[in-house]
Parts: sequence; C-alpha cells; structure tokens
Amino acid sequence: MDYNDFLKHDWHVVASSQDLLPGKILKVRLLGQDVVLWRNINNEAVAWEDRCPHRGASLARGWVENDALVCPYHGLAFNGEGKCSHIPAHPEAAPPKKSKACVTTYNLQERYGMIWVCLGTPEQDIAPFPEWDTPNYHKYFFGPTMYQSSAGRALENFIDFNHVPFVHGDTLGNSEYANTNGSEYTVQVSSDGIYISNVKTWENDLRIKGKVICRNLVFEVLRPLTACLRRVATDEPLIIFYTITPVDEEECLVWRWTFFNQEIPEKMFNEFTNSLMNQDVEAVESQRPKRLPLDLQAEYHLPSDRATVTYRKWLKKLGVTFGTV
Repeated sequence: MDYNDFLKHDWHVVASSQDLLPGKILKVRLLGQDVVLWRNINNEAVAWEDRCPHRGASLARGWVENDALVCPYHGLAFNGEGKCSHIPAHPEAAPPKKSKACVTTYNLQERYGMIWVCLGTPEQDIAPFPEWDTPNYHKYFFGPTMYQSSAGRALENFIDFNHVPFVHGDTLGNSEYANTNGSEYTVQVSSDGIYISNVKTWENDLRIKGKVICRNLVFEVLRPLTACLRRVATDEPLIIFYTITPVDEEECLVWRWTFFNQEIPEKMFNEFTNSLMNQDVEAVESQRPKRLPLDLQAEYHLPSDRATVTYRKWLKKLGVTFGTV
C-alpha cells in the first residue's frame, strides 16, 4: 500500500466476532489489501497481510496448528506475533530475529460484537457508541450488505434523509411529504465529527396503514465511514450505529446495529431492514461516478443538501482520497 490516506490510519470493521471461530481462518479485504484473520490459543483475534513472506502465497489457504498459522505452500508456521516459528525443510534451523521471515501484522480490536482493523497507525480510538452498555435496549445486528460503489457514497446516503420519501416510498417514506423534510435543520462541525440536529422527517406509521408520523432525528458522523442516527423526543426511541468497510475504491460493506426500547420479532426486523437496505443499494449503485466527488463543482446541490455538502468538505479537509474523486 503506497497511498497516504486518512482511512489507512482509521479503524474499520472487517468481520463480526461470532464469525471468527477458534481454528478458523477468515480472508477479508480492506482498502484494496487482502487480510487474513485467525485466533490464537488465548482466543485473541489477529490480523495479518494475506501473504507469506517466503514466496508470497496466500495464508488464507493454510490452517491453524500448535498456536500458529501454517502456510499451505511450504509449511512455514507463523506464531501469533507473525514471526516464523517452524520451517519443515529445515526443522532445526530457526530464522534469525532480524530475518524477513515475518508476516506483516495489523492493529486489531474487538468491540460492539465486531472486529475492527487498522492498516496503518491508529490516530484515535474506535468511534464511541455509548448506548452499547445500556441494558434497557434490545439490540439487532444486520450485515454485511455489499454495495458495488464507494464507501463514501454509501455513508452519504445514510445521512441524506431527503432520499427517504422516494427511495423508500413504499416502505418507510412518503413522497407526499417530501417538501416538509426540508432545510431547517442544523449542521455543526467539530473535532469529533459532524453533528446534524433538528431533522424533521415524515414517515409512514408501520402499525397503522395511511397514518404518517413526524420524527425528530439527530445524525452524528463520528468517523469518515461511521455514523449514528438517533430518534429523539419520542416514546419510541431508535438508535442506528452504521459503519462501512471500504473493501476497494468502488466496493464496500455496510454493517449496522439497531437499538429499540421494545422487543421486535427478529424475523420481522430482518425482513424489513433487508427491504430498506436493498432499496438503498439499488439507488447508490446507480450513481455515477461510483466514487464520491469531493469537488463541489462536479454535481448540482440543493439548499437542503447542507448535511451532505458539509460531509464532502469534511472528507476533503481530512485528506480522504480512497474512493473519492
């Protein structure tokens, strides 16, 4: 990886914790880089470049044995620190400490039931999600959802509430109320990200056909590819924690946690969320270019686009280049 991009030094979800079982090897892709995941004898997850330093073979095709990952090409074994611990062709000879017989390792954390990886040097912690430890919420996980588009396009769609009456017109939104989703909201930029408040939207009442409800929403963009939506001033609070994996410049994965103060049948939640996500995927994948334009002259903007325009300006200021034009 030879680019200098803000995203390289940020944290990104690459898998759910429950999918990485002891003894199992997962191959994932992040920022155009192939990464291999596995767990050591202490059940700690590790993330490495998916490349054996001997002859460049994929380590994902190997296996875990004696607390080491074994390359399938020549059987070299690498311990949890990524150092070669056994060479079958020379079992008595250990590689010198300063040899190149080491796998490139990456920073990894497990949080919110997900595995986060940073390919560079972390400059800040994983985005905060304070409601995670609140006991009176019911948690629902959904993902990943693949988009054949850039991660920036997918994140921008999440905070662009003006698309809801049309993209989700037969589910959540109502096009008759499109002009009331308007422009009186507030956008603030700070060192912690972007805070979008006083967002008034009209949504279909999913319980009573024909009834429309006014919602008060708050969006927080916590990192370039992580955001949170909160429904406030209601007896039915809703929280969505939304984060995106930039797989390649024009491919990404979306992961989301949804919190309610009441229990919902999981099948019903999954079917409804899947319907919404499929609508978003179809809309975002239709956009051209697939990469998010940070040049504000490249597209036409409306007064109600203040949130998304601010997002683009913020990304440019941070130096985000992966998946943008």
